[in-house]
Amino acid sequence: MHILFAGGGTAGHINPALAIADYIKERHPDAKISYIGTPDKLESKLVPEKGYEFRTIEVAGFQRKLNAKNIKKNVDALTKVVSASAKAKKILKELSPDIVIGTGGYVSGPVLREASKLGIKNAIHEQNAFPGVTTKMLAQSADAVMLAMPEAKKYLKLKKEPIVTGNPIRGELSRMTREEARAILGFDDRPMILSFGGSLGARHINEAMEDLIKWHAGTNKFYHIHGTGKVGYEPMLAHLKDKGIELPKEIEVREYINDMDVCMAAADLVICRAGAITLSELELCKKPSILIPSPYVAENHQYHNAMTLKRNGAAEIIEEKDLTGEKLIETVSMLIENKGKLQKMSGCAEKCAISDANERIYQVIMKLYTSAKV
Repeated sequence: MHILFAGGGTAGHINPALAIADYIKERHPDAKISYIGTPDKLESKLVPEKGYEFRTIEVAGFQRKLNAKNIKKNVDALTKVVSASAKAKKILKELSPDIVIGTGGYVSGPVLREASKLGIKNAIHEQNAFPGVTTKMLAQSADAVMLAMPEAKKYLKLKKEPIVTGNPIRGELSRMTREEARAILGFDDRPMILSFGGSLGARHINEAMEDLIKWHAGTNKFYHIHGTGKVGYEPMLAHLKDKGIELPKEIEVREYINDMDVCMAAADLVICRAGAITLSELELCKKPSILIPSPYVAENHQYHNAMTLKRNGAAEIIEEKDLTGEKLIETVSMLIENKGKLQKMSGCAEKCAISDANERIYQVIMKLYTSAKV
């Protein structure tokens, strides 16, 4: 069995593909996994690290706001579309995969289009509540359309019913209990806040978090672990020092949160962005959350993601344009000591979870594989 994945640009497109690939390899150690991505994005690092065969094509997105600079970019993008399709076709003929799976990003477009033309079974997996441009383009021709969230269906024109699978999630996130995690961290039963803004960090979140930390630093009422991201660590420590705030042992400011499984399990409230995979992890771990959607992503899809949890009672939302230290403190204060409210939100998050997403996706792929061999 040979499965080829195409997706890239951001971790939100790459990690689902790698999670699915790993799940397939666990069940079929002799399966061949290949991956087509771009040569200069994150997938060029993450995929080879996993040991999977990696091929590249060059693609670029089109700019919607037209000016002299963007017109030039669009001409370049159009040129790359033609060359990317030709190279994708060449790679597909060379590798001859049984199935092609697209997980989003511009790179999956030419690969899945050429797979369809060559008669290779193919499927797409959409992680977000609001589908991306590539998914919208490919949905009608794909042999199977998998959705992480049922809300995405209303934005797509489909010839066949999509399959709601959820997002593939790392298994270790659901295996640890709150008690086990707190024993590892050395925490007692006081409430714990976990907050982060992504691997690079989010300046507005870090600035508001400084006010939140100042608010509760001297109370010893809560534990708090905050991940600043790469560019936010030194500035935050400097700002806290300037404000005369000495961090007690109950508060940790880290550049990265490398033990996310432990921290997530120990947390009573999570404050974070609203990326699709993060929200699926919150649901699986039954965590109440305060979501601050990134306004800098395509088609504001994080806001649509966040609203799925908000509507189901699992989260509160603060849009970045409304984010202040005062607003964050007000929202945290409303939740963190209200055990009844947190328990209710936890139950709502659990109801949103699709705990067998990996298996659902695997079954779709195996059905395609079987039909490809008929």
